[in-house]
Amino acid sequence: MKKILIIEDDESIHNVIEELLKDNGYDTYNAYSGTEALLLLEKGGYDLILLDLMLPGLIGEEIIKTINNIPIIVISAKISSDDKVNCLLSGANDYITKPFDSKELLARIEVQLRNNKNSGLDNLKYKELELLNDNHTLLVNNNKVSLTKTEYAILKQLLLNKTQVITKNKLLDLISIDTEDCDENSLRVHISNLRRKIKEYAEEEYIESIWGIGFKMGE
Repeated sequence: MKKILIIEDDESIHNVIEELLKDNGYDTYNAYSGTEALLLLEKGGYDLILLDLMLPGLIGEEIIKTINNIPIIVISAKISSDDKVNCLLSGANDYITKPFDSKELLARIEVQLRNNKNSGLDNLKYKELELLNDNHTLLVNNNKVSLTKTEYAILKQLLLNKTQVITKNKLLDLISIDTEDCDENSLRVHISNLRRKIKEYAEEEYIESIWGIGFKMGE
């Protein structure tokens, strides 16, 4: 059964969505504020997120920036094209305005679940490392290590290209899809932080610097 997290503070709308999903065979989880949503997202395991933007505690736009590799459908009363574009560029997969048609919402959910299933992205494993694809967590010798969104994006690209040297410019280009405001100087800082976190549970140096070129996974 697919697990869908509903993040919506309006109780009546929340209940309508929850009932609709349950009637159509989905397992639902509920958050009524941005801060509550963050707590549930730490547990991971969701197949899709339905997200309102105007939330107490933390607005939806900020929540989008914390999520990786889980389809997000924004359901919002904000109807301007700027709001839609900003959400889609920040990482949302789809945007539907209130009031919404139930059949259309179900169709959009089905499309996102199908697309995510076809993406073929499993947990990335390399020696003692396993990068979990549904949250910002790295396992090092089965020890959980929390990563920032940028650290996660960097390590994901290094693991996807573990037999290759990735130039600094190429790596910055690859991670630009998942993160913002990372330049060559901050990239070095993020790499250093990644090495430090991995080193806490592993003796091996996993990320190699190729002087003047870029980085690669250690062999």
